[in-house]
Amino acid sequence: MCRNIRQLHNFEPPATDSEVYAAALQYVRKVSGATKPSQANQEAFDAAVREVADATQHLLNHLVTTAPPKDREVEAAKARARSAERYGRAG
Repeated sequence: MCRNIRQLHNFEPPATDSEVYAAALQYVRKVSGATKPSQANQEAFDAAVREVADATQHLLNHLVTTAPPKDREVEAAKARARSAERYGRAG
């Protein structure tokens, strides 16, 4: 998995459309090897991003869990703390 793609399931508030789209875009960029596709590939690239975003949203809508939802701010603070420890600097 691409390191820039973040977990979207089981957060309060739920993942937004823009977060789902951003994850789909990162996935398609990684798989295609192109950050910015050529004009010849733009239509296929954009269609793939839409399809991956739709599939991702479908998955998120249908996943079930008994775990309580995670708080975005708490999880972000944990990530900053891990980063600071890993790289030896304050977040």
